[in-house]
Amino acid sequence: MRVCLASTSPARLMLLRQAGIEPITRPPQVDEDAAIAAIESAESRTLPPAEHVLVLARRKAADVASTLAAAEPGFDGIVIGGDSMFAFGGAVLGKPLTPDVATDRWHRMRGGTGILHSGHSVFRLSPGAEPREAFAVAEAAVTFADDITDAEIAAYVASGEPLQVAGAFTVDSLGGAFITRVEGDPSTVVGMSLSTLRRLVADLGVAWTDLWNRPDPS
Repeated sequence: MRVCLASTSPARLMLLRQAGIEPITRPPQVDEDAAIAAIESAESRTLPPAEHVLVLARRKAADVASTLAAAEPGFDGIVIGGDSMFAFGGAVLGKPLTPDVATDRWHRMRGGTGILHSGHSVFRLSPGAEPREAFAVAEAAVTFADDITDAEIAAYVASGEPLQVAGAFTVDSLGGAFITRVEGDPSTVVGMSLSTLRRLVADLGVAWTDLWNRPDPS
């Protein structure tokens, strides 16, 4: 059973590899801002985080599934798409991009709890059959240590790690030491919920263990 990851995220790729899966990767061609803006304009509302990430996960997976099916009609496997965003204090926090924004964010998050929303979409592709999709949103609450010092925040921001990740933190690298609690599937915070993916794959008639294709998952 082949697996295609509709993402260029190193964290999502690493997560699948650690789970025993070596996927091929394809970058989705989706204008995320335009996709969300079009829906919000048409419906005169702001999409809540859970709906926001699910829309984008489904668009990304559908785009790659369509191009992959056209390029490789004999492809027999699944396509996985995902999207994540972090909500804290009533605000949605994307990638901070600059040190000043990341620093301010960490001062506000210190001692607090936010929610990581992760959208998932899985397409089942098989020769001669119509693509089938299963999708879901997973959420995990993340609590940050209340004794993080200003010097630690400065050093973490200077590392560059928080600048290009949603919420300005990681749980599986340098940022992990500043997180005291995760409620929910911990892999959700990395980028995808493995338990959610397993359920979606099963809904499409595929056993999760059939996706294991790495001789040494370590």
